[in-house]
Amino acid sequence: MMKTSLLLFVFTFALTAADPEGFVVWNAADLKAVEKKLAAKVDGRQFASQQLEKFGNHYTMLAYRQGSGSAELHETEADLFVVESGSAKLLVGGQIVNPKTTAAHEIRGTSIRGGEEKLLAVGDIVHIPAKVPHQLLLTSKEFTYFVLKVQEQ
Repeated sequence: MMKTSLLLFVFTFALTAADPEGFVVWNAADLKAVEKKLAAKVDGRQFASQQLEKFGNHYTMLAYRQGSGSAELHETEADLFVVESGSAKLLVGGQIVNPKTTAAHEIRGTSIRGGEEKLLAVGDIVHIPAKVPHQLLLTSKEFTYFVLKVQEQ
């Protein structure tokens, strides 16, 4: 009887002590480990990313760059990102030069005409609504950012 009660208590405690479904903490050491893996697999665009988690209408990823990105526009997703390392200029707004649809609801181009320039550094947080052109131009050798992509409702 004593063993059964003890097991029941441990089982009940384990159930109540578990994190709620969908709860995640990404600590700095974990993100640095992912960044290191991404640096080793940078592609021809000087870019690599890894999706971390997916939840309902949004998902998270870590993105790593060794070079500037193309101009882009997401028709149905907003971007929220936190700069983890490096620095960059973000061009936002204006019009994409030479726009091409590269995937469903995704447009890329060579540059942005008429956008506003924002300087980004470690710790900065950026929100870019859906349908807003944007482009990252690196001002450091490497640039890493945690991204939250949110699908329009």
